[in-house]
Amino acid sequence: MTEFNIDAVQAAPSEDLITPENSVFLFVDHQPQMFFGVGSDDRQSIINATVGLAKSAKAFNVPTVLTTVAAQSFSGNLLPALQAVFPDQKPIDRTTMNTWEDADVVEAIKATGRRKIVLSGLWTEVCLVLPALSALAQGYEVYVVTDASGGVSTAAHEHALNRMIKAGAVPVTWIQVLLELQRDWARTETYVATTDIVKEHGGSYGLGLYYAGDFLGGHAG
Repeated sequence: MTEFNIDAVQAAPSEDLITPENSVFLFVDHQPQMFFGVGSDDRQSIINATVGLAKSAKAFNVPTVLTTVAAQSFSGNLLPALQAVFPDQKPIDRTTMNTWEDADVVEAIKATGRRKIVLSGLWTEVCLVLPALSALAQGYEVYVVTDASGGVSTAAHEHALNRMIKAGAVPVTWIQVLLELQRDWARTETYVATTDIVKEHGGSYGLGLYYAGDFLGGHAG
């Protein structure tokens, strides 16, 4: 029987984990006209998740690419609450439904040197699935933030997710991403930012943090 040597275990993150150093966030087409067509989930829930995800990227200084499609002729400007997280960043506007067919977007991703793409967008069955499949085919790892994305129907959203998963994409939620970035409550430099984001966008989890602070004097966990 092989003995397990606990001394050989190193306190280092697995290469499978999303970290502030190995990831890039890509937000695709969170625009008014695209939201109008969403039928897979409550639109306000998607907005909340999208903004929570954006604040997570900013809190950990993760490179972030914002992109829109036909902003001035059809879809409208980027979701104001998302733009407010990155007030000085101009979204890359495209004509292509497949973000990965826009040279400026691809170059922006490549420039980061990151291979893990945290991807969210509207609609799941078109503007999300197409770049996901394209990026996967070029050797990127794709993490699809399901609750910060939406399709025109529940079936469209779910079928697109299944297609991406079969191709190798990993489904995640925005809070999962945030906590994976934080990963250790002893990481004091991002502790307050993380808990503030949860309080504002984390629903009952956020209320729990308020309760812990008000009555128990405890920390997140």
